[in-house]
Amino acid sequence: MERPDPGTIPLSPGVYLYKDAQGTVLYVGKARLLRRRVLSYFRTDGIAVKTQAMLSHAVSLDFITTTTEKEAFLLEASLIKKYRPHYNILLRDDKQYALFRFDLTADYPRLEIVRHARRDKASYYGPFTSALAARETWKLLHKAFPLRRCTDRAMRNRIRPCLYYHMGQCLAPCTENVARDEYHAVADAAAQVLSGRGQEFVASLRKAMLDASEKLEYEKAARIRDQIQAVEKTVERQSVMLPKGGDMDVIGLYQAERGLALGVLFVRGGAVLGGRSFFWNGLDFGDAGELMYSFISQFYLEVTPPPRLLLPWIPQDSEDKDEDGCDIQDEKQAGDGEKLTEKELLEQSLAERRGQSVRLVAPQNADDNRLIDMARSNAREEAVQREKALKAGPLPQIARLLHLPGPLSRIECVDVSHSSGKQTRVGLVVYTDGAPDRSQFRTYAMPDSNDDYATLYAWVARRIESGPPWPDLLLIDGGQGQVATVARALKDNAMQGLFPIAGIAKARDERGHADRRAGNVADRIFEEGRSNPAPFKEGSPELLFLQSVRDATHHFAITRHRQARAKQALDGELMRLPGIGTATARLLWKHFPSVEAMQKAGEEELASIQGIGKVRAAKIAECLRMMSADGSGTGKKPQAGTKAAAAKKTAESSAAK
Repeated sequence: MERPDPGTIPLSPGVYLYKDAQGTVLYVGKARLLRRRVLSYFRTDGIAVKTQAMLSHAVSLDFITTTTEKEAFLLEASLIKKYRPHYNILLRDDKQYALFRFDLTADYPRLEIVRHARRDKASYYGPFTSALAARETWKLLHKAFPLRRCTDRAMRNRIRPCLYYHMGQCLAPCTENVARDEYHAVADAAAQVLSGRGQEFVASLRKAMLDASEKLEYEKAARIRDQIQAVEKTVERQSVMLPKGGDMDVIGLYQAERGLALGVLFVRGGAVLGGRSFFWNGLDFGDAGELMYSFISQFYLEVTPPPRLLLPWIPQDSEDKDEDGCDIQDEKQAGDGEKLTEKELLEQSLAERRGQSVRLVAPQNADDNRLIDMARSNAREEAVQREKALKAGPLPQIARLLHLPGPLSRIECVDVSHSSGKQTRVGLVVYTDGAPDRSQFRTYAMPDSNDDYATLYAWVARRIESGPPWPDLLLIDGGQGQVATVARALKDNAMQGLFPIAGIAKARDERGHADRRAGNVADRIFEEGRSNPAPFKEGSPELLFLQSVRDATHHFAITRHRQARAKQALDGELMRLPGIGTATARLLWKHFPSVEAMQKAGEEELASIQGIGKVRAAKIAECLRMMSADGSGTGKKPQAGTKAAAAKKTAESSAAK
């Protein structure tokens, strides 16, 4: 890309987007002063290799100006998430983690599991990286503290206590069986455990149990004993690290042979609730500063940040060197507003999301260093697992995640393609030991239908007729509905369980629609008999491999469908000529790959085709010459835009391939 004219670049904070010839966003960046930052990409020396590669593909540059640097910072993170640019450091795993929401200001508080924290009066506890672990903890807490589980609407409409009341796991505030103050005492005790003060609460329970025993109140003592056991199981899930408590997230980095790994720990109330690890190929410690800031800005777009983020070190700001066309006068013209460091910008943006102050800090003591080492250890384990998976290939891990009964060698993938129900084709692609086996690719011509489910159901019988070898996994381009249809067809054909079935469906965007954005790595894998998607990590080698199989199948199926549609159009052109009917057209297509080949053939070659004699061959040759002369064939260029021209072009393209 050529150096842009400095006069065309705004003198204000904002975001810049480099795009390629197709308009695809290659890179998104923010700047305190757009003109100075953009021109720094065109220095004569000191340009990073990644930047040079990006500029070699970029052809245009767009700007979005903002009034403040903070707005530019927030806009950059949201645009990176939207466009997933190839040259940005992307956070592939942007799923929402489970949180506990507890509104103690309500008349009768209810502990619920949510995915988003709202700016309200409720308290939020978490995050939990495993929704299953969060659900188990939630159940244990309800055994220890008999809080209501029903929603506000259900509570208002209830006229008698539910089953949980009779099981001793709810105080039944819905029917006013408990005073408000008594219920709040139980809710406050639950909040104490959630806040990391579970040991203190257990100590008070033990004292109450002993007091009840001394007073010979054995039933009360037994209830308190059961409550102690439930609370202890909840506390056991947490590893206490900070004697003084506190909430923070801890980040650690590990340099691996093939890239850079990052681990993050979630510490709440002085206890480690969980953590996650991430890996980026091709990065090294030279990218560590950019990686940490980019990770934080993207990760906490949806996750509520804690009051403290502990980093191995505080990265230095990237320096924007002055270039020709952006001198001191330009900076004065742009204004002398407050200049914030990247750390301060990040802290301010995180504080807005949290509603309270957030600080980025380096280790201050031995406890901090121990947490950093733990996060680094998790990052190292992630890098080791990636290395092992790379050496073993994706197939063993796919077999484990899909609970396959044996090793995964042969994968068959199917996709349905048609145009408004016409020329319906089912394409089947075969992968053996992770590589495409093109000799076994098949196309099934199916009855015309707009119903993909009916087509798949009918296709199963055709596949059974084809016989073995059977696949170790049949992958379907579709979701739960397609998987259930194929499973039902196998059962109806007395072949239930003949081979494992899975479906691959597009991920959902913010509106619940299929996410078809470029770079999407969050497709969902569905197994037969399971409602929830299989636990494939976004951007993992296993998921990327299955996506590549699906994409190859889709391309194969749609190509065969288009060829069939073009052949039908050309059949119409042939049968429009006198002396050529359906049977003759079939004979010609069996012998010749295209209309052009038919026209080049002489009468002798036509007559040599079994079923066409000399007399018919002469008539067919004359008809083909007429077809060429009036522009329907290759003798004269067909008029652009006609159906015949489009059909001929498609057929010739298919023949060339």
